[in-house]
Amino acid sequence: MGRAAPGIVLSEAERAELESLARALKTGQAMARRARIVLAAAAGLENKAICVDVGAQGNTVGKWRRRFAEHRMDGFYDEPRPGTPRKIGDEAIADTVRRTLETLPDGATHWSLRSMAKAVGYAPSTIHRIWRAFGLQPHRSETFKLSKDPLLVEKLRDIVGLYLSPPVHAMVLCVDEKSQIQALDRTQPLLPMRPGQAERRTHDYTRHGTTSLFAALDIATGSVIGHCYPKHRSAEFRKFPDRIEANVPADLEVHPVMDNYATHKTKLIRDWLAKRPRWHVHFTPTGASWINQVERFFALITDKQIRRGVHTSVQKLEDDIRTFIQTHNADPKPFRWTKSAEDILASIERFCLRNTKTAETSESGH
Repeated sequence: MGRAAPGIVLSEAERAELESLARALKTGQAMARRARIVLAAAAGLENKAICVDVGAQGNTVGKWRRRFAEHRMDGFYDEPRPGTPRKIGDEAIADTVRRTLETLPDGATHWSLRSMAKAVGYAPSTIHRIWRAFGLQPHRSETFKLSKDPLLVEKLRDIVGLYLSPPVHAMVLCVDEKSQIQALDRTQPLLPMRPGQAERRTHDYTRHGTTSLFAALDIATGSVIGHCYPKHRSAEFRKFPDRIEANVPADLEVHPVMDNYATHKTKLIRDWLAKRPRWHVHFTPTGASWINQVERFFALITDKQIRRGVHTSVQKLEDDIRTFIQTHNADPKPFRWTKSAEDILASIERFCLRNTKTAETSESGH
């Protein structure tokens, strides 16, 4: 004779939890079926009847009925499964991480999976798992630059304040130039994309000259005032405010945000601004061009037009730039600025403290 099935008597709390597991939409099918087995057993059904009711094999019903009877809800989940013991100990893993962080391979600037695997005697797949577990990516490198402007805090608060709470009866414009845009033509015809094959182009090119795009981005609407000039000297920049002035309604104040490029601060420009009291210039901190929103527009036009464009002349390049701006202005969308000045300053502080501690640790290790 087989073993008698244990009786199941549920407390109110256990019944509520089991019923929740049995009907929850996000519960896994296996977990929901276990809950239904125990609920059916608590209702007095025999194992054979439960098999039919929940669509499970007899050994499955018996297993989870016994597990619940012995361990209650603690026995309701899968037990850890045995596996191959780990062959690399904690000290060996720590040594691999230290090598990755504190040393460099001979004759190279960074470790690769194969070079590290050769150095420590493990398989590349093992190194990959260790690096992934500790978030290490030696093949990647990012850039940074901290502004040394003594008025960083004041300028940051001023410009971010314009973005988050622009003045009434005013237009905030982010102004800058994208200089030396090259008109590049490929040496052989482009091969268009087709199923299973990406677009192809030759690696070499013919250069047909350059142009410079001066642009002013309206942060409220996302529309752009733009014009191309053959050069980006102060003489060219002096012409651009006239174009802005002609496009801004006369009853609005103008708040241009500009970087500290020399052409923006010449006597020619200062004299022009002195005659127009509705203009209130805001300069970005030195070395912090990322705060100027027009840079985001420059990235957009570079990605969607300039980088992959084929231009047989400067005139063709300028025509394509004008077409892009016109298309953009037909349905403009402003870039959304979300960070407050205090958030940005706190982030800079965390970055400095984190990297200072890293540098101190590295020096003490040597």
